[in-house]
Amino acid sequence: MVVTVVLGLLAVRGRGSGGGLAEWSVGGRSLGTVFIWVLMAGESYTSFSYLGAAGWGYNFGAPVLYVVAYMSCGYALGYVVGPMLWRYARRHGLVGITDIVAHRYRRPWLGAAVAVLATVCLLPYIQLQITGMGVVVSTLSYGTVSLNWAYFLGFAVTCGFVVVSGLRGSAWVSVLKDVLVIGTLGFLVVYVPLHYFGGYGEFLHRVTAEKAEWLTFPGHASGGLGQVWFVTTTLVNSLTVVVFPTTVAGYLGARNAEALRRNAMYLPFYNVLLFVPMLLGLAALFVVPGLTGADSNLALFKLVVDSLPAWAVGLIGVAAALSSIVPMAVFMLVIGTMWGRSVLGAVPRLATRQKLWSQVVVVAAGALALLLTYTAPNTLVRLSLISYEGMAQLVPMLLLGLVWRRLTWLAAVSGLVAGFALVCVLVFGGHDPVWGMNAGLVGLAVNLAVALTVTWLGPREADDRPDAEVLAVDDASPEGETEPVRASS
Repeated sequence: MVVTVVLGLLAVRGRGSGGGLAEWSVGGRSLGTVFIWVLMAGESYTSFSYLGAAGWGYNFGAPVLYVVAYMSCGYALGYVVGPMLWRYARRHGLVGITDIVAHRYRRPWLGAAVAVLATVCLLPYIQLQITGMGVVVSTLSYGTVSLNWAYFLGFAVTCGFVVVSGLRGSAWVSVLKDVLVIGTLGFLVVYVPLHYFGGYGEFLHRVTAEKAEWLTFPGHASGGLGQVWFVTTTLVNSLTVVVFPTTVAGYLGARNAEALRRNAMYLPFYNVLLFVPMLLGLAALFVVPGLTGADSNLALFKLVVDSLPAWAVGLIGVAAALSSIVPMAVFMLVIGTMWGRSVLGAVPRLATRQKLWSQVVVVAAGALALLLTYTAPNTLVRLSLISYEGMAQLVPMLLLGLVWRRLTWLAAVSGLVAGFALVCVLVFGGHDPVWGMNAGLVGLAVNLAVALTVTWLGPREADDRPDAEVLAVDDASPEGETEPVRASS
């Protein structure tokens, strides 16, 4: 943990006080392929990968493979979307999705509204990472470190470097995390089958002979997560991941568009690691049977703690803890940037200190998530049910709006409200999946239909700006050589 903070702080060495908001929030748009790769891999490989993926494998089986499917499809979409958003943001001096929305529709209040909506959807992820960090540290310290202290440790370590170093600090810490993650999972995927079963042959034979239900859709006791759910979830999540605020922060931090294209080709290789906790979740069915509820998320760690020496347990614990800290840092950073730029920064007398307000909001958002983890954990957990499906409703406003000029702000907002409201009704009403489909895709279809209807039947918006100012058109200048312009507040 000490090394983590030191690495994060060293990231701004030689850069004075860390520069302005663009340097802090998107790394000065100067991160190369390696840093972008580890940073974006860090966002996809979170504490869910150690806890949830193994838990889903333990409880359900085959449906957990949706994680590999949607991430890989999302990277393919990112090959096109990433460079498009990078060029648009660079051309107009923008630092996030709220900035992009406000500039595209010439409505600063719309950027602020999107910031509020995105914060509601992102806060549960901060709490989930805090909770994941707590579970990991408490379990792998054999209970020596309590859950409450582990929660606070995760919050304190993350704030310790992200406030000072911003996105660049997260990228540096991601390097340490990736080395540990690749090393520990590479070891476990060999060790566990050999230690407990004598090899993969016997392990897979037992799975097919005794747990065949876990290998086919809809899996074991999954509540109907069949083929239709798998396909629709993969589709909606792959669309969502390319506009997720943390993903866009990674896009905008790139040195040039080519780094993003290379990154989109390399990232799916990282997804191979996701098969490890899924397989170990299946192995735990035989080694530690009978885990129920939240305990099933500890399936992987039960194997680790029961069979490895303490120093090895510690290394795996640090890898899992950093898999909470890195994405938590980016979530907090993005919330801070959105509020510092589009909400507080939109107030004229506060606009000159956008970076300061962003840093204040980082601490406030983390502290709020930590407080709710202690006092009302189920509040954000319930919100997390709509986080991804809710963020999916930004796809028409952001992506369609950047390639189709006729989409008006009224149409985009109408579609967003209709889609988000429907998702809330379906999810909180217990109707997800609906007719076997992911509720987020149903909401997105309604969102798009409403947006198109209002565009065609509603009032036409007068906008005398040229296409290059409104749309994400290709820039004639060589990539990376066009100087960004400063967006108006």
